[in-house]
Amino acid sequence: MIEALGLTMRFGRRTVVDRLSFRVGRGELCAFLGRNGAGKTTTMRLLAGVLRPVEGSARINGHDVIAERCAVAASIGFLPEAAAGFSRLTVDEFLRFCGESRGLAGRALGVAIDRVAEHVHAREARDALMGELSKGWRQRAWLAQALLHDPPVLILDEPTDGLDPVERRHVRALLDDVSRDKAVLLSTHVLEEAEEIATRVVLIARGRIVADDVPASLVDERGRLAPAFHRLAGNDPEGARGQS
Repeated sequence: MIEALGLTMRFGRRTVVDRLSFRVGRGELCAFLGRNGAGKTTTMRLLAGVLRPVEGSARINGHDVIAERCAVAASIGFLPEAAAGFSRLTVDEFLRFCGESRGLAGRALGVAIDRVAEHVHAREARDALMGELSKGWRQRAWLAQALLHDPPVLILDEPTDGLDPVERRHVRALLDDVSRDKAVLLSTHVLEEAEEIATRVVLIARGRIVADDVPASLVDERGRLAPAFHRLAGNDPEGARGQS
C-alpha cells in the first residue's frame, strides 16, 4: 500500500534520499529509523506528495503520488515533522476544516471528530486555540487530523514527539490497534517504540537502506534494537545540514 520505487531527492549538490525502494503492506507497522540527517523526513514528504522526487516514484494504495494527487490525499493520513500552524483556530475548528477538505460533512464529520478526539485523549482541548496549545497537546491534535478520515495508509513522522510517558504508551497502543488493517510507516528516535509495536524495521543511513527486516532479526539477546542501530547507522552524521 506504500511503495517507494527508486526515490531520489537532492538539495543542491547534496543527495538526501538515494534510490530508495521499499514497500509497506496492509497490516504492517513499519518503523522507519535512522539518525538525524539520514533522510527519513524527506522520504516521508516524498511519499506524502509534499515534495517531488528528482528521480523515482511512489505509490499510495495503488495511486501514483504525483499523477493522482486527489486519490492519494483520500488514501493517506500524514503527520508532518514538528507540525504547526492554524494558530487562530480551535482544535475543533481545525479538525472540522481538515474533515471538510477530505469530503466529510454533517453528522459524519461530527462522528469522526468525536471518534478521533476520544482516541487521542483530546476531548478537553477541543475549544482551545491551536496557537495556545503545549507541544504535546498540539501533537495530539495533528495526530487526530491524520486519523480523521480513517485512511488505509498512515505516514507519521515522530507521532509521540512531545508527549509524556503515559500518552506515549497510549499512542503506541492506538497505533498497534489501527495498524491491523492499515499500512503504517512511522519514524521515531525512541527505539523502544519500534521494539514494542513494529512488525518491520527499515533503517536508513545517508539516504540508503541499510536494514529491512522484522524486529526479531535485528534485536539482541535482550530484545534491544540499539546495538544494531548503532552498528548500521552509527556513522551517519548527527544533524547533517538540514533534512532528516
